[in-house]
Amino acid sequence: MSELSELYQEVILDHSKSPRNFRELQGADHTQLGHNPLCGDRLTLFVKLDGDVVQDVSFVGSGCAISKASASMMTQAVKGKTRQEIGRLFEKFHEMVTGEPGSAIDKDALGKLAVFSGVCEFPVRVKCASLSWHTLRGALDQDKEAVTTE
Repeated sequence: MSELSELYQEVILDHSKSPRNFRELQGADHTQLGHNPLCGDRLTLFVKLDGDVVQDVSFVGSGCAISKASASMMTQAVKGKTRQEIGRLFEKFHEMVTGEPGSAIDKDALGKLAVFSGVCEFPVRVKCASLSWHTLRGALDQDKEAVTTE
């Protein structure tokens, strides 16, 4: 395993074991449930907006290491961003995890989220990595139905 792959694994394990923003957010403007039936991942996402900008975001739930780490890192990445910026970040992230192994990724746009670049090598894990992102999109769109990766 390359040093970079080992570092990526360490980051994912760290965020899985000690997820950031893992709490119920009091005063959230939007709350959304998300579920990945294939892996059993479940989360509730809380979003507090200031106009069009995500002022705060958090989550609670349970799931595999990739799902938890993705939710943790996503919450860090989207704070302070507008809906439009989040939309672009979602597209870059989704492109990366669903792309071909070894494809070029936009590290400038993705920043630390690039640690999930190896997920594309394991198609069954794509839904784990993207659950929180789809749930965020549902929260911002004020979907009434729970988000599912089915």
